[in-house]
Amino acid sequence: MLQRLKEAFESGLDYHTYRNHIAALIAQGKTTGPKQSEDLIAFTDLNAKRMDRGEKTVKLPEKVSGAIADQEAEHWLVLTEGWCGDAAQVLPVLATLEDAAPNIHMRMIMRDENLDIMDEFLTNGTRGIPKLIRLNVDFTEVLGSWGPRPADMQAIVDEWKRKQDEPKSKMYVKLHGAYARDRGQKVIEEISALLEQRQSQTV
Repeated sequence: MLQRLKEAFESGLDYHTYRNHIAALIAQGKTTGPKQSEDLIAFTDLNAKRMDRGEKTVKLPEKVSGAIADQEAEHWLVLTEGWCGDAAQVLPVLATLEDAAPNIHMRMIMRDENLDIMDEFLTNGTRGIPKLIRLNVDFTEVLGSWGPRPADMQAIVDEWKRKQDEPKSKMYVKLHGAYARDRGQKVIEEISALLEQRQSQTV
């Protein structure tokens, strides 16, 4: 699997190429993945706007900026799809962290084209995305994984699953409202904690 992860990373898209890829698909009336529907294409268009907003609003706290600048080298492989709302909220945050960390390099791959990888990193038995897989610099170790969403947002989804007392669409309104108010800070906190943990183990 490590060799497979390395190959996937090397063939993956950097964030800006991913954004261009999504824009090109939208212009063609398409989305990523084998399933093409009006709903998925509409979600993809909406998600492009969410990523635009995220790129403008996500700000790293000074403490995080200083710490991540000295972060030990890692490769980040992210499973995603253009129609995924959580991915649209999370990817700009990961890209902001990558930009601040000279030793971190991120690539995106499509989940449905890489189900063998996805199935090694399930979330409670599901193919939840985005899924961040952290690899060391020479691809000899998986350092950990994260995703598909921060704990506070996961709680919204979990509560809906327990009760299901409202349409799923209303749950999504709550979920994306929470993302919008948070402006990426929960993702930053959780990823920063994982990076700090690694740094403390290597000191």
